[in-house]
Amino acid sequence: QVQLEESGGGLVQPGGSLSLSCAVSGDTSKKYAASWYRQPPGQEREQVATITRLGVGTTFPEAVKGRFTISRDDAANMIYLHMNNLKPEDTAVYYCYIRSIFDLQVDYWGQGTQVTVSS
Repeated sequence: QVQLEESGGGLVQPGGSLSLSCAVSGDTSKKYAASWYRQPPGQEREQVATITRLGVGTTFPEAVKGRFTISRDDAANMIYLHMNNLKPEDTAVYYCYIRSIFDLQVDYWGQGTQVTVSS
């Protein structure tokens, strides 16, 4: 069974940086495209970063472009989100998500990790 486990969340001051990790178990991560989503308090879940299989392409919404980067290490079955110049509005629960490139109906979510940006 495929499982995702996020780590690295916490409290950070505005302008600070934080890196999140997502460990994939139960299958090889290189079979999947990967994304990070976030859900701020009382709001809908939104996508904040996507990386294609093998890492050849990445996309970001305007709200985080230039501040967030996404990377992957398929040898270690890991997906990362690096966040710089954090703002209070980045406060949210962050989720790792993967979807199979061979069957789009096969996808998995992590449990989420809390990121709080506050002074």
